[in-house]
Amino acid sequence: MSPAGEAERRHLHETFAAICRIESPSGRERACADAVTEILTGLGLEVAQDGAGGAVGGDAGNLLARIPGTGEGWLLFCAHLDTVPLAAPVEPVIRDGAWENANEAILGADNKAAVAMMLTLARRLAAAPARCGVELLFTVGEEVALRGAKEFEAGVLRSVRGYTFDSAFPLGGVVVASPTYYRIDAELRGQAAHAGLRPEQGRSAILAAARAIASMRLGRLDSGTTANIGTIEGGSAANVVPDRCRVSGEVRSLDAAAAEQLASELAECLADAANDPACECDLDIRLERQFEGYRVRPSSPELTLAFAALRDCGLDPEPITTGGGSDVNVLRAAGVAALNLANGTERNHEPGERVSTASLEAILDVALALVERAGEDAA
Repeated sequence: MSPAGEAERRHLHETFAAICRIESPSGRERACADAVTEILTGLGLEVAQDGAGGAVGGDAGNLLARIPGTGEGWLLFCAHLDTVPLAAPVEPVIRDGAWENANEAILGADNKAAVAMMLTLARRLAAAPARCGVELLFTVGEEVALRGAKEFEAGVLRSVRGYTFDSAFPLGGVVVASPTYYRIDAELRGQAAHAGLRPEQGRSAILAAARAIASMRLGRLDSGTTANIGTIEGGSAANVVPDRCRVSGEVRSLDAAAAEQLASELAECLADAANDPACECDLDIRLERQFEGYRVRPSSPELTLAFAALRDCGLDPEPITTGGGSDVNVLRAAGVAALNLANGTERNHEPGERVSTASLEAILDVALALVERAGEDAA
């Protein structure tokens, strides 16, 4: 397939700006889902929405559309509609060759760069179908532990291979390893007492939490393993021995067994501190594996296809490992040979988030090359 032309690139940028202006933090994707549905149905495509919204406490479900090809085979593209919370409205502007938010807040290029690309791809293929069919999946709740993708019934897909563009690395990057992720949430309950008159009658939940955290191995523990305590909150006043404290944290590792062991270790630290005679707190703890990690074989067909498409676009493929997760973690666990490709965005989740116009155009060209290569494989 030919690379995007000037008019197509212009349409891509217009679509990107329009989609970014629609606020869609996790759980409030309805307006963005409606806009995507309107564009796709306007192209004559059917859009199915599942019940993920209700399951994850949001207002919209995952969207799936199909564009049949002229031959055999299907290829999946996936992007998520949600963003992290916004500190200000999004007013997309181009500065020094890159899209940014005119306000001090995220742009939403994570992952609306891919959403805009997929909508532009749909426009091309609806008018001139490729040899292979294309499935377009738009998920919700990705930024909250991939919750939307977990609710999606992957069995309805016709594709055995798929791609997301949801990695904030330079173009050409291909995520070949992603971690297993555990979330830990704990509540410690002690006994309130006046801190100045009867402190000995109190049992400090904050003291128990502090002792637990001090005994934990945190930070980067090796090249593929990290642990973090992200929040700690409790107490009611300076003169009251705090009877409650909540702690939340996470563990990530490219080694699934190491992730499980370390998560259990953090839970044991909390239990030991709660049982310490100096604290004597009750403990409620929730330890949950949020998603499974993966490692892609160098000879895998999905990786071979990605490398070929990237080279077709003049990009040098680079295998990368990441400490983050994406919908690919869920899709691969469900049996879909999916890969996460770099989209060239910068400073995602930060007020200075940006994506160059060249990068936005490049991921469209890579997607077109993937469709072309997939069609050749299916011939």
